[in-house]
Amino acid sequence: MSVLKGNEIRAMKKEEKIEKLEKLRNELMYERGVAAMGGAPASPGKIRALRSDIARLLTIMREEGER
Repeated sequence: MSVLKGNEIRAMKKEEKIEKLEKLRNELMYERGVAAMGGAPASPGKIRALRSDIARLLTIMREEGER
């Protein structure tokens, strides 16, 4: 799991950003499902990191007027 950096996001094309956003949201949904079923996530901070990446991606998309 890698944390997205602002300059990495800005270097992506609009389609890549949308695709990455969907991927992150699906992964977050899966991790929340695992946690809800009582299972321990592979990495304890993964849900927080996913939420931060999604927020960072959306913020940059808004700044660039793509969303």
